[in-house]
Amino acid sequence: MEIISRSVSDTLNIGKVIAKNLQKGDIICLFGELGSGKTVLAKGIAEGLGIKKNRIVSPSFVLIREHSQGRLPLYHFDLYRLKNPKDIAAIGYEEYFYSEGVSVIEWADRLKSLLPREFLKIELFLRLDSKRQLKFSAFGRRYKELLGRIHEDIGH
Repeated sequence: MEIISRSVSDTLNIGKVIAKNLQKGDIICLFGELGSGKTVLAKGIAEGLGIKKNRIVSPSFVLIREHSQGRLPLYHFDLYRLKNPKDIAAIGYEEYFYSEGVSVIEWADRLKSLLPREFLKIELFLRLDSKRQLKFSAFGRRYKELLGRIHEDIGH
């Protein structure tokens, strides 16, 4: 599935639709270059879970931030500064992935071989006139079901 976002507001709303369909243990992996909208999408997901979007920031030197104020806890990973996947293994990342909350991972490509087998992949691409293209791929039965629900709710 592919969607064109025409504004920050569109991207936030797409995140809210995604959040509406999430359940505990879900993993959303975001891929895209700097400035492609990954953090904006994470803010929309947070807002859709009932977490204030201004709490979602790109942490400079923090790999993960926990937000427990919403319908489900949100574990926001920003792996931009991750040099070696072993560094994330040392903090017990899998405990977050398979817990009571939702994991949203920016720069998920940095996980390399540690990437989970099943997840919802969202690739974000910069397009002309401040537009963003979001390309969704599902890995695993749960995520195929999730993607179908998101597709229905967005109406594309």
